[in-house]
Amino acid sequence: MKIVADENLALTEYFFSDFGEIHQVSGRNLNHADVKNAEALLIRSVTRVDETLIQQTGLKFIGSATIGTDHLDIPTIEKHAIAWSNAAGCNAQAVAEYVLTALVYLKPELLSQHSPFSLGIIGLGNVGKRLAYMAGLLGWTVLGYDPLVQSGQVQQVDLDTLLKSVDAVSIHVPLTESGPYPTWHLINAERLGLLKPDTMLVNTARGAVIEEAALMSDIQQTQRKVVLDVFEHEPEISEQLLNVLSLATPHIAGYSLEGKARGTQMIYEAFCHTFQLQADKRFETQLTETEAYFTGKNMSTLDLKAVLQQYLHHIYDIARDDADLHACIREGKVDQKAFDQLRRNYPLRREWAAHGGPAA
Repeated sequence: MKIVADENLALTEYFFSDFGEIHQVSGRNLNHADVKNAEALLIRSVTRVDETLIQQTGLKFIGSATIGTDHLDIPTIEKHAIAWSNAAGCNAQAVAEYVLTALVYLKPELLSQHSPFSLGIIGLGNVGKRLAYMAGLLGWTVLGYDPLVQSGQVQQVDLDTLLKSVDAVSIHVPLTESGPYPTWHLINAERLGLLKPDTMLVNTARGAVIEEAALMSDIQQTQRKVVLDVFEHEPEISEQLLNVLSLATPHIAGYSLEGKARGTQMIYEAFCHTFQLQADKRFETQLTETEAYFTGKNMSTLDLKAVLQQYLHHIYDIARDDADLHACIREGKVDQKAFDQLRRNYPLRREWAAHGGPAA
């Protein structure tokens, strides 16, 4: 069997080498010639799967080791009778920890003060629910907005109420342009105007959920602290935008070793189901032990804050990612090749649980 795989997938050889010949390629540049004679295609979100890519191929399975599916033309895939799978929730923990790290980096007193802090979460899927739980462990108040999900664990309000009420907003929705609740430019000039000037904003979902021009204008007017891991015109990212952001990272919020490995395992299991093979491999067997910073499984909020105050920088140095992205600027914008290389060579961080910490 010929298996074509994005070169940035984790543990590809471990999970798939028993089943055939693996051809690793650049996911962003993958084309029809690469998959013409393949039976399986393993990708990430940088690969658009449509008629042009998959017509007149021998593909029987497409696996995307990602939470989202907006890069997959699902009706076309199914028209060609190709089985497909994504990896919903694979890196939810990593993204939740990224958001907490970013907020604490911008406001270190969150780990020391006892004053109230409220987080608004837009989108209560796998990531949103995980983030709500983790924020609760830190003693934060959480408000949620998601017209498609009802969660008894999160106090839900309408979007305008959320935006007006909280100290920070984190976005966790898919990108949709149609239907009753489209998310394209969900955060525009009008909604940015509902936020208090000191309300922080974090987007790790899809870039176009925020209208970039409106965001830049808002930051210039309010000096708002904004964290972006995704960008409306990615990988075209302007130096002008980067210069007004408080933190900018190269679409790596979910890039934990556990998250990447878990995503590959999920499409491996779907692959095995499609081809009626036994799925008996686990990513945990491939992970090394790491230093334990957390002690005790029933840590109080104060204990957890104390550990994070001392060790969070060692667990994840988010400022390094910001600096590395800025270093990719060439002639007023981020160089696409440098951007892709940064992601390809990213040193995968470990999730808090690997250090003995909590996980949802």
